Amino acid sequence: MAAFSAAILFSDAVVSRLLLWYICTMVDERNHPLLVERVQTGVRIEKQLLKVLKGLAELKDMTLGDLLEGIVLHAFEGKAPFSPETLKDIEKLRSIYGLTLKASDSHQLRERRK
Repeated sequence: MAAFSAAILFSDAVVSRLLLWYICTMVDERNHPLLVERVQTGVRIEKQLLKVLKGLAELKDMTLGDLLEGIVLHAFEGKAPFSPETLKDIEKLRSIYGLTLKASDSHQLRERRK
């Protein structure tokens, strides 16, 4: 029984040391933000698309600018910007705001004349 207890203590010590190493080497991006210069822009965007983006930003508790930056940075690296759960949220928002446009519609949109 003593050998078994010693093995457990050794394992706990090893686990504690590894955990401490992990915590000390882990970088939390929220504590080390990248400083950037942001500019105000007057981008025009399709009305229902903007509503969905604003709704998603609100749902994720972030600004519209932060959401757009994240989408673009992911796209620039060929990465998907949304988790499967977020895609479900987007589908709900698309339905709520009547967004029927798809990716295949991009570069074909023309603005209505008033």
